[in-house]
Amino acid sequence: MSMLIKPVSGSCDLRCAYCFYRDKNHGVMSCSTLEIIVKKALAFSDESCSFMFQGGEPTIAGLPFFQKLVEYQQRYNSKHVKIHNAIQTNGIAIDEKWAKFFAENDFLAGLSLDGPQEIHDKNRRDARGNGTFQRVMNAAKLFQRFNVNFNILCVVNKHNAAHGKRLYRFFKDNNFRYLQFIPCLEPEKPGKSDFSLTPEGYSDFLTSTFDEWHRDFKRGDGVSIRYFDNLLGVALGYPPEACGMSGVCGCQFVTEADGSVYPCDFYVEDEWKIGNILRHSFEEMRFSPTCEKFIDQSRNLHPDCKVCRWFSMCRGGCRRERDERGKNIYCGGMGGFFEFICGRGFLHRVNMT
Repeated sequence: MSMLIKPVSGSCDLRCAYCFYRDKNHGVMSCSTLEIIVKKALAFSDESCSFMFQGGEPTIAGLPFFQKLVEYQQRYNSKHVKIHNAIQTNGIAIDEKWAKFFAENDFLAGLSLDGPQEIHDKNRRDARGNGTFQRVMNAAKLFQRFNVNFNILCVVNKHNAAHGKRLYRFFKDNNFRYLQFIPCLEPEKPGKSDFSLTPEGYSDFLTSTFDEWHRDFKRGDGVSIRYFDNLLGVALGYPPEACGMSGVCGCQFVTEADGSVYPCDFYVEDEWKIGNILRHSFEEMRFSPTCEKFIDQSRNLHPDCKVCRWFSMCRGGCRRERDERGKNIYCGGMGGFFEFICGRGFLHRVNMT
């Protein structure tokens, strides 16, 4: 059982240029709604249950909200399932109290950081237009000081895609060894905005970053990069851990502040609402006609994908990254990237293993 909770919907203390969630407004989640979520989720779970918090900026809900979360989890975990808590934060509100709480309660924190200061501050500014780099770095230092389990989430966009090696070295030099690079998403097709990531730009970024990662990997000084780790797993015959690499959507039970539930973070729209946690069970929502339709539509792929030599590695990519024909918008660049890593002997050696 895994769910993504939006305690403050799209509310945020930053004004990131590429944010696609800013117009979402479902209010602020009450503790009574949180209690119902925890109670129903733990009743629905058999072996483990993951509560992931995102926004907007989830820390706006306040530390007492998350203290209540832990209290409810202890109260309602009658089946003694394994509980996993995670939060994605921009780091602005993080102080010693937050860091200590995350460490003591075994939270995994994702910290948003786009690279060195001039790169990060290009798109990630606060409501007054000020850069946020130093505040994010302060949060990272607190996480390190209190031994919080955390990773870095970096949005790959037009401004940092040409600096793959520099970003990798910056993160490693700061002892950030768990990295997640996600391509910038936007309502329109690539190339339409000042931060748009083109297929060629994304390919160049992956290629340059892979070169650094692979070199360190071979000499036993590995850094975890989620996408590359998943490629390695897929090549070894394991199912991908990242949902966007599976080829078919699942149901994330994205729960908004008012209890509304949607199957995916990228589709919090009336068309795809599968229920409300205050009135419906997880069984009802998961097997609702809307949820089934959402999953079924994700199987629609462009005919070219099914005969592509790289399909087993790509699987069409995340549904959110496909055009109206079902083709990955980064397809024009991904082939070159896969050719590159084959030339490095990466997939060949893995397949031989």
